[in-house]
Amino acid sequence: MSRIVVVSGNPRPGSRTSQLALAVGEALGEPTLIEVGELGAGLLTPGDEPTAEAVSLLRAAEVLVVATPTYKGSYTGVLKVLLDQLPAQALAGKRAVPVVTAGVAPQAAAAEALLRQLLTELGAEVAPGLPVVEADLPESKAIAEAYAQRSHSFISVD
Repeated sequence: MSRIVVVSGNPRPGSRTSQLALAVGEALGEPTLIEVGELGAGLLTPGDEPTAEAVSLLRAAEVLVVATPTYKGSYTGVLKVLLDQLPAQALAGKRAVPVVTAGVAPQAAAAEALLRQLLTELGAEVAPGLPVVEADLPESKAIAEAYAQRSHSFISVD
């Protein structure tokens, strides 16, 4: 199992949010990527194998990079549906990095706070978040590397 798991909560696989999240994961090590949008209707189907595998990856990770674009002032519904499949305190002892993209900084910061609350509710130790405005997404790799360097002591898997 991967020690670092990147979860992209964008309904569209390969999105700019996914690219940013993956860059953060790669700045930390060798991540495994979960594209929640690829799970599709399986998210709502009991016993769906790809969804069960995603949940298993979440539970086995040491560090989670959980990313979402801002939708209606919060994280995406598909991300919430995936995380709702975890039992209470399922992320206890894990470190989590909330990564949020939005059109403007206040939206990104507000959605990051909500994602932080959700991850905390699941028991994760939540690192300082990474809210990023869409205009800065072409610099995802540099943003991710700077974030990883700044947060190294908290999220390191060395």
